[in-house]
Amino acid sequence: MFIAQELRKKSIAEYLLYMWQIEDIIRAYGCSLSRIRHEYIDRFDYTDEQKEEMTDWYGNLVNMMTREGKRQQGHLQINQIILQDMAELNAMLLQSTKFSFYTAEYYRVLPFIVELRNRGGKEAGEIETCMNALYGTMMLRLQHKEISQETTHAIKEITTFIGMLSDYYIKDKTEGINFEDE
Repeated sequence: MFIAQELRKKSIAEYLLYMWQIEDIIRAYGCSLSRIRHEYIDRFDYTDEQKEEMTDWYGNLVNMMTREGKRQQGHLQINQIILQDMAELNAMLLQSTKFSFYTAEYYRVLPFIVELRNRGGKEAGEIETCMNALYGTMMLRLQHKEISQETTHAIKEITTFIGMLSDYYIKDKTEGINFEDE
């Protein structure tokens, strides 16, 4: 919860990846709030008040996952909305002639997106494909699994692109972006 609050202000992409990880943590504990509290939250060096806040936060997420039928797989609606917002912002940035550096980065990453979509078999949008690639790589690294040089190169490019999009997302939410050509 505390990490999520900071990430949301700093990088929407990192926030979303973190929230996907939280969904998986909840599933790993069988969506049991008591297990999450005793086997996970209690391991952190938090005050009792902070642990209660964390328990409430996880409890709300468990309830949402249950209501939305996401106990086994999939992403919460609140996370899907952020992903959709990112995809819409991407489209707006690409339509405007004011963001040529962003557009150039998009076209540098596009071959990787196409290849990932062809391999994936599932019809995910471009931004979701990028986020899935970043999340998958993060999971491989956490499991200390080998990542090929080709994948490492693709992830580096995708990271740069998603980082730019994330920066524009924060800018749009905090100060607004003028997409009109002058």
